[in-house]
Amino acid sequence: MRGEVIDTHQARKSVLRRHCVTPLRRDLRAIVGDGAAFSVMVGIGETYLPAFILALGMGEVTAGLIATVPLLGGAVLQLISPSAVRSLGSYRKWVVLCATLQAAMFIPLVLAASVGSIPTLTVFAVAAVYWGAGLATGPSWNTWVGTLVPQRVRARFFGHRTRISQIGALVGFLVGGVTLHVSAERGHLLSAFAAVFFVAGLCRLISARFLARQSEPASLSTREQPVFPWDFFVQARQGGHGRLFAYMAMVQLTVHVAAPFFTPFMLRELRFSYGQYVSLIATSFVAKAICLPALGGLAQKYGARWLLWVGGVGIVPLAGLWVISNAYAYLLGVQLFGGVVWAAYELATFLLFFETIPPEQRTGTLTVFNLVNAVAMVGGSFVGAGIMMALGQGVSAYITVFGVSTLGRAAALAILPGMPKVHVQLVSLARRTVALRPSSGSMDRPILPSIVNTFTDEDRD
Repeated sequence: MRGEVIDTHQARKSVLRRHCVTPLRRDLRAIVGDGAAFSVMVGIGETYLPAFILALGMGEVTAGLIATVPLLGGAVLQLISPSAVRSLGSYRKWVVLCATLQAAMFIPLVLAASVGSIPTLTVFAVAAVYWGAGLATGPSWNTWVGTLVPQRVRARFFGHRTRISQIGALVGFLVGGVTLHVSAERGHLLSAFAAVFFVAGLCRLISARFLARQSEPASLSTREQPVFPWDFFVQARQGGHGRLFAYMAMVQLTVHVAAPFFTPFMLRELRFSYGQYVSLIATSFVAKAICLPALGGLAQKYGARWLLWVGGVGIVPLAGLWVISNAYAYLLGVQLFGGVVWAAYELATFLLFFETIPPEQRTGTLTVFNLVNAVAMVGGSFVGAGIMMALGQGVSAYITVFGVSTLGRAAALAILPGMPKVHVQLVSLARRTVALRPSSGSMDRPILPSIVNTFTDEDRD
């Protein structure tokens, strides 16, 4: 009898213990579920928009610019996020609203694929709203999710979420690529685009559902203050990170002279199949994801500045390497190398970026830097588009674009001397993949709550 009483008492304690942790577990599972569904959308959706433009016969320059120009509109729209959060009185409402709006932007794309056409201005507007809604969730989501995940488990939890998100993006991308490849061979390419865009929108709706299931502490303040571009430049000059921002902007400018035109180059000039196109991008993405832990160890041993030199020098020849040979096996090697050096560059800039910015300024600074980054990307793509149009969009035009981009990346290295010296004690790089790109493997954004005691103070050179 006494044993039965003890067993009953322990059972009640176990049930009570499980009941107490249920809200936290529910939040954590919802955060992971959101990340997985969002990442599948990224892989199967917006990534294929330039290829969709080509399939509609809208031209190689338009296909290149669709990957960059809408980003500028999106970066501008994200600046309303603090005001919107204050008006709604809730981070969760704003993030769910933006996620739902982003999902809705796939509806016009499904309709366009079904009828076989869409006005150029319309597709650019759709893409701009897509990016605006997506980028607008970033700062608010970072603030909100930081209150849900206990600090003691953040590094491990967000690292786990990042791995699941990477798998989701890759699976979505491969499924989309196989669907397009098979459908193109059977003469049903536009129907396949309608299907992949429908799945992408559905995945974002599932992501929005997971976001809505997460709790929001009543004590979470919604008094977000906007950060203005001029404040950003003043902080950059006074905080000592102006040189880093200048270099990052210059890299984006010069890289995007060529980056938007890799998709039309592969699909139009080289006439690669969708299967070949997908495997080239996947190679860079996988190489980037796999080598990051090893690069984190190198950053810890030699410093982030050393790693930035490795990445900065490594990305210089990437565009030029594409004009040496069109052999598929050779280009797979180029993409493999590109994934490694882009991972080095992005990890180093991430570490330097957050070492030089006080924690209380990170969200606002990152928001405005997204705008500066977008301006640089669009500026570079306009330069590339101008060259393409002037030279007739043939092979010689692509060679010129890739050559100008290579020279520009080399010139940007002149900014690197004098970069702050940082030794890393703990590297925990959790991030969200917001797009897959042929030139760099992926476009990532950091998860700010995952940064816990990452840096030590060192003398600046």
